[in-house]
Amino acid sequence: MANVNANDFIVTDKNIRLSERPTRIDLFDDKDDAKDTIKDNAKEIADLAHKLYAEAGRSVLIVLQGMDTSGKDGTTEALFHRTPPLNVNVASFKAPTKKEIAHDYLWRVHNVCPGAGQITVFNRSHYEDVLVVKVKNFVSAATIEQRYDQINDFERLLVENGTTILKFMLNISHETQGERLRERLVESHKLWKFNPGDLEDRALWPEFMDAYQTMLRRTSTHHAPWYVIPSDCRKTRGAIVSSIVRESLEKMDPQYPDPGFKPEDFEI
Repeated sequence: MANVNANDFIVTDKNIRLSERPTRIDLFDDKDDAKDTIKDNAKEIADLAHKLYAEAGRSVLIVLQGMDTSGKDGTTEALFHRTPPLNVNVASFKAPTKKEIAHDYLWRVHNVCPGAGQITVFNRSHYEDVLVVKVKNFVSAATIEQRYDQINDFERLLVENGTTILKFMLNISHETQGERLRERLVESHKLWKFNPGDLEDRALWPEFMDAYQTMLRRTSTHHAPWYVIPSDCRKTRGAIVSSIVRESLEKMDPQYPDPGFKPEDFEI
């Protein structure tokens, strides 16, 4: 299995050009090699997630952001298909409700952030408020400009209170998105995913890429960096993201707590 180096995908350059980041790479020998990597990582992630739950002192937030069909659902499955749903939650963010609009835009996000011992996946996220909101001019440019710093501060708050944040931009090409949208129209089990509104966003591809590039430049921080993941190949995408998540959990090194008694003290 290939050795995935997280540093190859992390965003540290404030002048990053998204057009220079690949949407496809030859990192694994073949799809079976990538698939084996996913299986091995998923097994280890399950064990580490259980220890994190038992430890009950820290949490993990995984942010998956990308254009439609970039593979947010598939990536979540690759990460946690071996993990019991004891402490893994998925939150998605669609158009805000009236109640949510009545609060600041981060209110609904903070409400579903992981508690101690929990892992939460954001399928889309608070970054929609500097992506689609920006591209479609739902708020002023001045408001968008404020939000980059507000998001950085919000994430720093989470990190300083025990949450590890892993942010993945799933980078697909315009061509691959077209292929996957066509799949949804011809494969019956995918038809439910097709939304005519996705074609409106597709027509604004250059504007979205510009918004993503600015997002990466302004919000990839030391405490919560972005990783740009080549996502034209589903198996490669899953293998890379799962390797980074596994490595991050291993660095956290969660441990089962000492129960405060010895098993031999009891007779059953």
